[in-house]
Amino acid sequence: MPLVITPTLSIEDSELDERFVRASGPGGQNVNKVATAVQLRYDVGRSALAAEVRDRLRTLAGSRMTDDDVLVIDARAHRTQGQNREDARERLADFVRRALVRPKRRKKTRPGKAAKERRLVTKKRRSETKQGRGRLRGDE
Repeated sequence: MPLVITPTLSIEDSELDERFVRASGPGGQNVNKVATAVQLRYDVGRSALAAEVRDRLRTLAGSRMTDDDVLVIDARAHRTQGQNREDARERLADFVRRALVRPKRRKKTRPGKAAKERRLVTKKRRSETKQGRGRLRGDE
């Protein structure tokens, strides 16, 4: 069953690689016997996503990206493999959804006349404060 990102975008299961490992944390005696933690791997370089989306996804992923351009999501918060698997898949979907949003371009603006005046008044006041410190001329 493909991982649905948006109504028009989904990731096929064949593009995902799930590895199950033993987890630390909750699980009682099971923690030493059952591989409940999930490592979900998604090869961003070979994905069908648009180039700009892939670039944003790499940026968002940060240290979760390997040198081989693979996004690794580690899920071990829950006691069962199924819950951790769903958690990892949902986190991947969230990453891709956030990467789909193109950030707004910043419009360059200049400070207004009043802002410049306030800055100069503050600088003058600070200068006068500092001038009042230290030795006075008659103290030598």
